[in-house]
Amino acid sequence: MAVFTLISIVSLAVLLIASDWFIDAAEKIGLSLGVSPFIIGVTIVAFGTSLPELATSIASIYMGSSEIVVGNVVGSNIANILLVLGVTSFLGKKDIKLNFNIWKIDMPLLFASALLLLFALRDQQLDLLEALVFLVALGGFLFNSVKDSKLESMTQTPVRGGDVIKLIIGAVMVYFGADYTIYGITEIAEQTSIAPEFFSLSFIAIGTSLPELVVSIAAARRGKHAIAVGNVLGSNIFNTYAVMAIPSLMGELIVPESILTLGLPFMLGATLLFGLITISSRIARWEGFMLLFLYIFYLSELYKTI
Repeated sequence: MAVFTLISIVSLAVLLIASDWFIDAAEKIGLSLGVSPFIIGVTIVAFGTSLPELATSIASIYMGSSEIVVGNVVGSNIANILLVLGVTSFLGKKDIKLNFNIWKIDMPLLFASALLLLFALRDQQLDLLEALVFLVALGGFLFNSVKDSKLESMTQTPVRGGDVIKLIIGAVMVYFGADYTIYGITEIAEQTSIAPEFFSLSFIAIGTSLPELVVSIAAARRGKHAIAVGNVLGSNIFNTYAVMAIPSLMGELIVPESILTLGLPFMLGATLLFGLITISSRIARWEGFMLLFLYIFYLSELYKTI
C-alpha cells in the first residue's frame, strides 16, 4: 500500500504543478492576444484553479470509479469555504474587507448552485438533462461576470513560443497526473476496503483545493481581498456546474448514499455560513478560526463513516 500512497502523493503534486503551468501560460497567451485581464481572471483563472478537480473527475470516469466525482466536487466545495477561506482569514495580516456588494448577484448565484446540486442528486444520479442545465447555468454565470466589464484598449504582442510549449506540456502533465492520482487512490481503497468516496471527500478534495488556497492567501497578503473571496466563490460555482456536468456526459455517475447524508448537507451549511459572515462586508480572523474548527469537525464526522 505504501507504493500506491507514494504514487498518489507524487501524482497529485505533478497535477498541481502542471495546473499552475497551464494557468500561467494561458494567462500570458491571453494578454498577448489583447484579452482583458478581468475576462482572463473570471475565465482562465476560475477554470485553472478548478482544473485539478475536473481532471481527476474525468479520469475517475474512465477508470470506473465514478463515485469519486461527486465526492470530489462536494469535498472540494467544503474545503474551499472552511479550509481555504478559513486559513486565508486566520493567517491574514488584517480582517478581509470586501469593497463590493457580494450579495447583489454573486452570493445568490452560489446559493443557487448549491441548491441545484442538492436537488439534482436527490435520486442519486445526474442525467443528461440535468448536466445540460448545469452547463447552461455555468454559461449564464460567466456571461454575467463579463457583461459589465469594460474592454480595455491593450496593445497586442506576438504570442511567445515558450508559452505555447508550456501550455501543451502543462495540459499533458495534468492528464497523467490526474490519471495516476485516481489509480493510486482506487488501489488504496481496494486494499484497505475503505470506500473511494471517503478519499475523494478528504484526501483528493484537500489536494485539489491547494491552488485555491495558494491564490487566496497570496491575494489576501497583498491586500487584494476581493480576489481571495471571489476565488473561493467562483471556484465553487465552477466545481458544481462544470466538474459535475462534464464527466457525467462521458459516463454514468454513481452517487453514494454517504454523500447525501453527510457531504451535501454539510456543503449546503458551509455555503449558508459563507453568506452570513459576508453580510458585514468583512471576514474577521476569529471567523476564520471558526471555519477551520468546523472543517476539523467535518473531517472527524467523515472519519466515522469509514
